[in-house]
Amino acid sequence: MSTTTASPLRPRVTTAPDGAGPGPGPAPWWASAVVYQVYPRSFADSDGDGVGDLRGITSRLDHLVDLGVDVVWLSPVYASPQDDNGYDISDYRAVDPTFGTLEDLEELTDALHARGMKLVMDLVVNHTSDEHPWFVESRTSPSSAKRDWYWWRGPREGMEGGAPGAEPTNWRSAFSGPAWSLDEASGEYYLHLFSRKQPDLNWENPDVRAAVHEMMRWWLDRGVDGFRMDVINMVSKDVAADGSLPDGRDADPRTGLAGGGEHYLCGPRIHEYLAEMHAEVFAGRPEALLTVGEMPGVTVADAQRFTDPASAEVDMVFQFEHVDLDHDGSKWHPVPLDLLALKASSGRWQAGLAERGWNSLYWNNHDQPRIVSRWGDDSPEHRAASARCLGTLLHLHRGTPYVYQGEEIGMANFPWASAEQLRDIESVNHLAEEVGHGGDPAEVLSRVAVSSRDNARTPVQWDASPSAGFTTGEPWIAVNPDHARGWTVADQADDPTSVLAHYRRLVALRHDWPVVALGDFTMLVPEHEQVYAFTRRLEGEGPDGAPAADELLVVANVGSSPVDLTDLLPEAVAGPGRDLELVLGTVPGDGGGDDADVAADPVLAPWEARVLRRG
Repeated sequence: MSTTTASPLRPRVTTAPDGAGPGPGPAPWWASAVVYQVYPRSFADSDGDGVGDLRGITSRLDHLVDLGVDVVWLSPVYASPQDDNGYDISDYRAVDPTFGTLEDLEELTDALHARGMKLVMDLVVNHTSDEHPWFVESRTSPSSAKRDWYWWRGPREGMEGGAPGAEPTNWRSAFSGPAWSLDEASGEYYLHLFSRKQPDLNWENPDVRAAVHEMMRWWLDRGVDGFRMDVINMVSKDVAADGSLPDGRDADPRTGLAGGGEHYLCGPRIHEYLAEMHAEVFAGRPEALLTVGEMPGVTVADAQRFTDPASAEVDMVFQFEHVDLDHDGSKWHPVPLDLLALKASSGRWQAGLAERGWNSLYWNNHDQPRIVSRWGDDSPEHRAASARCLGTLLHLHRGTPYVYQGEEIGMANFPWASAEQLRDIESVNHLAEEVGHGGDPAEVLSRVAVSSRDNARTPVQWDASPSAGFTTGEPWIAVNPDHARGWTVADQADDPTSVLAHYRRLVALRHDWPVVALGDFTMLVPEHEQVYAFTRRLEGEGPDGAPAADELLVVANVGSSPVDLTDLLPEAVAGPGRDLELVLGTVPGDGGGDDADVAADPVLAPWEARVLRRG
């Protein structure tokens, strides 16, 4: 049989023991769930205007049912000027006409629920749009009742507003330039850690927090099943008793600007704010909800506290440690991935959240380049194999996996050839800034092309038609030309050896096998530069009520040359006295062998991964 087909064997452990989840008692529902992220602008367009929309998403739900996912995380569809593609919100209770109407969102919610899936909305409350009524009122006058809803500060002492370096702090915006913009009318600056059209809310003000809580309850009452919280660990700033904010360390000598993250990442009141949010919004609700916090710079120790059920803050966090490994401190200066560093990072997070708390697992999202181009091999020879291999590694870790749209068909980075093709504000601003400082345009573009968020935002490739089945109009951003070479849903839907078929099996494995969702994790051969291997083991109860344990051995060749396991991991090769059965493999069979033959083969092909059950 094909080694891409899961074994028909059923798991021995049929009941997960109490305490196997992120705390005492039965494991929560999301421990065995898989989340699928939809970036609405690029998923499916129903009206031919070139921009994806809510009705387009609803029209494609059969694909998600077929994939088997449990939750859809929807990137922002709120009313917005779209300066940062919807992460700049002007009305938290309205749908932007770009995406449809509130009724369209209700239809999508109902359609998901009818299919047994949940809807998680993006919550963007570190900042609003500068067109939000709160900010519009705030900037009318220093005496405005909402002035203190945002961070307004005068220029540095002894300096005039607008003069170079007069900003209240030297913090740098994530989208280039100072994190402060001058309001000419009042002579004061407002803080924006991102775009100047995304002013930061002042969470020190209890009225701000109360308004956010009310808005969240409003969405839950409308049937939303939880929130992914955008940069939520930035809401607490390191403010002094006199209201001042400190300068950041290690300023760039070219600009005088510093990151400043030490003063707003996991600030002094962050746990207070999240515990208050949980008490005001989620506590006592009977629904099965999900809360995940995006937290740049968070450590394992931070995550333990954030996700410990006893803390009652969030269910899981998105951490960035692993996706920061392949650059030298700036995303715009990529370096080759060190697999040993990735294994060390993954092992640390798996161990750190083994007893309390929970991991979220992701390679891709709307802010990251495509993983098959980033850490895989997107050449024609190895693209499918590396996509299957990396998917296997992610989904066999302990935690809740997140699939980003198109990941399940092995979508790759776009071949950017000119700056005019880019749409992302971060990429466009960085390119302009670096060229303005004397950088060679072609060299800067080559680095931006590798790391740009636009790589994740090209349209989902549904079929081989001119716009990949995404739209009948002109797409808002270019469609990857490789959609004409088999990298589409239509091409892969009925192919049992495809990346899509493999992702279906990965999702099913987590649903069907408690050891995948809840088993302990042990890293193997941590110093090997090409093999990524680990075990998953779950003690529990067998069908006859007797004590039983399931143990899986996962081995993967993260490279484009074969690896012999004979001496490295002899326990991973079936043979005399070794009771090993292949549960899931990534290499399509050639019709001449079966799963037993594969398990007995000591050589891992390039980008081959195996999930083996140990007897």
